[in-house]
Amino acid sequence: MISVMFVGHLGELSLSGASMATSFASVTGFSLLLGMASALDTFCGQAYGARQFHMLSIHMQRAMVVLLLVSIPLAIIWANTRPILIACGQQKDIAEEAGLYARFMIPSLFAYGLLQCLVKFLQTQNIVFPMMLCAGITTLLHILVCWVLVFKSGLGYIGAALASSFSYWINVLLLVLYVKFSSSCSKTWTGFSKEAFHDIVNFMRLAIPSAVMVCLEMWSFESMVLMSGLLPNPELETSVLSISLNTAATVWMIPYGLSGAASTRVSNELGAQHPYRARLAVCVVITIAVAEGILVGIVLILIRNVWGYAYSNDIEVVDYVAVMLPVVATSNFLDGLQCVLSGVARGCGWQKIGAYINLGSYYLVGIPIAILLAFVFHVGGKGLWLGIICALIVQVFSLATITIRTNWEQEAKKATERVYDEVIPVDTVS
Repeated sequence: MISVMFVGHLGELSLSGASMATSFASVTGFSLLLGMASALDTFCGQAYGARQFHMLSIHMQRAMVVLLLVSIPLAIIWANTRPILIACGQQKDIAEEAGLYARFMIPSLFAYGLLQCLVKFLQTQNIVFPMMLCAGITTLLHILVCWVLVFKSGLGYIGAALASSFSYWINVLLLVLYVKFSSSCSKTWTGFSKEAFHDIVNFMRLAIPSAVMVCLEMWSFESMVLMSGLLPNPELETSVLSISLNTAATVWMIPYGLSGAASTRVSNELGAQHPYRARLAVCVVITIAVAEGILVGIVLILIRNVWGYAYSNDIEVVDYVAVMLPVVATSNFLDGLQCVLSGVARGCGWQKIGAYINLGSYYLVGIPIAILLAFVFHVGGKGLWLGIICALIVQVFSLATITIRTNWEQEAKKATERVYDEVIPVDTVS
């Protein structure tokens, strides 16, 4: 979000190119890595609840190995962003800008995979404050680096891409140092282990549906920016949709945090054989998500007329953003609910079920409606977003139905089977 804000003040074309590259990177890289790392919500969370502390280190290292290998072909795709976007029918000048921006984002790809593994490792142990502190330090540093590289170095919008890569690696370094030297991780970090290279197939059985579950959802949101490039006045539509998406992604961090808390608490309680506590945690987090969605929605509506100035000085862009924010507020409320329900699903190991729900919600309902509204009824970018809202309604209803009908005692038994299916004695970890 910060990088796009800086680029937005360089002009509409730079903003469109950076926005397109960011969306392309999310679709073809970040979403896949985030999804695969989400398998650790189940593996690490339930192992921690079962007090098999040494297994967390092995699970994290195994995930790191897999994600680094997956990042290699993804980097090749990013290096060819320009021809891919042109082949998809995007405007040539925007594709040129996006292609160059994406190439300079490639270092961030490898850092992002490692970062997500570290975050899941700490999150499933309820270690939150150090992550917040590291993220805060990185964000402040990112603002400074971004300002220097974009406005002072002469690099322009490319400087924003380099700043993002730099900041991701700094965040990884800070968390690595914490895990290595903190007493909080003394039981769970057992050093590098050759066991991380074993049983990768078992990890992939959960990582692949986890990735599908996350990717199907994130791709649908990012596809709005890509489809906006096919609308009349693509520079305006792409800029505004990207601003809306960045805004939604920013406020989404609150329910995303709740999602992580739900996943951690549910997986910990199931691993510890406390099914009723797991159910109570679900009720509490849903209540908080409803309250958060209402509060954030009110704030977005109140700032709708001035928020666009944070990204652009173009009055046309600012006015269009003001029209979009009430729609974004509605989607944020629904997205918050689905986010925490998806966290519950990850904590229970329901990734396959979640993948099927997301497939039906977004690709059988949401995107077809979005295309119909935007290109047939000519509602424009707003129509694209309304289609996603329809998908969120279906997704929330489906996940809520499954959660309500869950037999928590049976889920606790499944968690025990999963944890003890691969328990490595502590003295063999080296």
